[in-house]
Amino acid sequence: MAFADGEIAQVRAATDIVAVISEHVALKRSGRRWTGLCPFHGEKTPSFSVNAEQGVYYCFGCRASGDAIKFVREIQHVDFRDAMQFLADKAGIELHEDESSGLKNKERKELMEAMAQAVEWYHERLLTSPDAGRARQYLRARGIDGETVRKFKLGWAPDAWDALATSLKLPVKVLTGTGLGFENSRGRRQDALRARVVFPIFDTAGKPIALGGRILPPHPDDPPRTDGRVEPKYKNSPETAIYSKRRTLYALNVAKDDIIKSGEILVCEGYTDVIGFFQAGVPRAVATCGTALSEEHFKTMRNFARRIVLAYDADAAGQSAAASVYQWERKHEVDVAVVRLPSGMDPGELAQKDPQALRDAVAAAIPFLQFRLDRVLAGANLTSAEGRARAAEAAVEVVAEHPTELVRDQYLQQIADRCRVDVERLRPMVDAAIRRGPRPDGPPARVVETDVPHEPTFDLRNSPRPGLAALSVLIHQPDSAEGRFEAAYFLDETQRRAFEALTGGQLVADAVDALERQDDGAAAQLIRMVSVEDFGDGPLGDKEINDIVAQLLRASATDALKEIDRDLRAGAVTPASAMAVIRDVKLRLAELGGPDTLAAEAELRAWLVSREDVHVD
Repeated sequence: MAFADGEIAQVRAATDIVAVISEHVALKRSGRRWTGLCPFHGEKTPSFSVNAEQGVYYCFGCRASGDAIKFVREIQHVDFRDAMQFLADKAGIELHEDESSGLKNKERKELMEAMAQAVEWYHERLLTSPDAGRARQYLRARGIDGETVRKFKLGWAPDAWDALATSLKLPVKVLTGTGLGFENSRGRRQDALRARVVFPIFDTAGKPIALGGRILPPHPDDPPRTDGRVEPKYKNSPETAIYSKRRTLYALNVAKDDIIKSGEILVCEGYTDVIGFFQAGVPRAVATCGTALSEEHFKTMRNFARRIVLAYDADAAGQSAAASVYQWERKHEVDVAVVRLPSGMDPGELAQKDPQALRDAVAAAIPFLQFRLDRVLAGANLTSAEGRARAAEAAVEVVAEHPTELVRDQYLQQIADRCRVDVERLRPMVDAAIRRGPRPDGPPARVVETDVPHEPTFDLRNSPRPGLAALSVLIHQPDSAEGRFEAAYFLDETQRRAFEALTGGQLVADAVDALERQDDGAAAQLIRMVSVEDFGDGPLGDKEINDIVAQLLRASATDALKEIDRDLRAGAVTPASAMAVIRDVKLRLAELGGPDTLAAEAELRAWLVSREDVHVD
């Protein structure tokens, strides 16, 4: 759809692309750039770069590139209109669009506003309302103080049918659209949460998008239930237009700073487990929101940290959940470790009873493969020869899944020692397991770089360096570049088209837009690449820029002289005129870098431009 004139440029200018991308990727400053791990393909060495001034990003690994609008489109899987609206809302810009196309964004905004109001209403109720006394007492008993309540915006849903809907005057459409409530069989609005401690769920930007509600433990004064119904301990918001469970991690908005700083993210099963980690001085914990850990969660986490530590409780459910993520460790090239907690105790309980023990458990987290191997051997009968043989066979199958031979061999030594088997008997078993391939329930083959969806269209390594440096000056130091470069200086056609798109005072994003409208993806990609690449330690001085101009002039003038020589041999010019031009040009080339360099540069520029004009005519 079309937006009003200038609105796209207005949104781009008002958007902090580093802030937008940092909601999904851990970025670190590197000179004029910001760098991080690409969110669009698996990698361990950062190849994703962002130019904050020009508002563009580029990945040197998978060639993904674009501006803030394109980033939002690809990372959120939305169309151009929705991406524009998302960024406009962040910047406080009102977009002018036709009524039908703006309806979806208007509804989404209404849902987000209602959720924000609900979070504040529940939070204030917990802090001040007399009916929240038991909730405050419960939280204090769990070691959750007032500062933590405010940090996580915890709330209280009163024991009433429609307190929220009535207080906020929310229509049925908004109640159901947010999951805050519904219309009952009598046609009355009814709240979804009742008599529960409320745990708001935020997106990475810190905007509330859903709620989790925990029922209070039974109290001796509670009247017995007569309907025989058992309330679930937790009740969570359903999937909505603003909330996706498989992509959302509780507390990532407040944990991401420490995650980036430490390079590690802790994954829990419950909201109170996360809060326990924060109170124990480990503020880098997140939790899934009433659903199992999914690959979408993994994709989100690997954008912030390469070490993922599973901090589930030690019961069978937690161990089973841990075992299911091994395939994603390999696929997304992250290191997965597991915290070993005391049996029957979850992180929230350990944080309250012995916070130092919880911190020590995190520090002593073991590799994921070690955890799996220990589980296999712990459940085996190692007292008999038959039991040890079966244990060794099962353990070998687990070890065979690891992609690195040296790592596999070290674990084989463990199996040999614990099962009293010669390690040389185990190595052929591993080789056989690898040849058989992964089991039906095992991890898939490793994803390679060619699996990424972005097709390369330009290779920076094959582009002439002086031209790249000139484009960099034009992008990063436009004042210093004014009047110093001409299209005739660029022998590389892609560089020339990129230069022509950037002239006339156009912003990088506008130049890229113009090239893409012309289906010139190579030149557009080149501009994005140069925008995020550093060709020096800082701004270039006059001498460095003079050197770049001289290199371009030497190359372009030499190429032009070869063309004159070809014309001479073909009889297209007279020997006298050709030799006069050749002598004069070589003289001016020899003066480059000397005291008369600017005069020589001016004459060579005029000559090259005149030749360009003749060829155009």
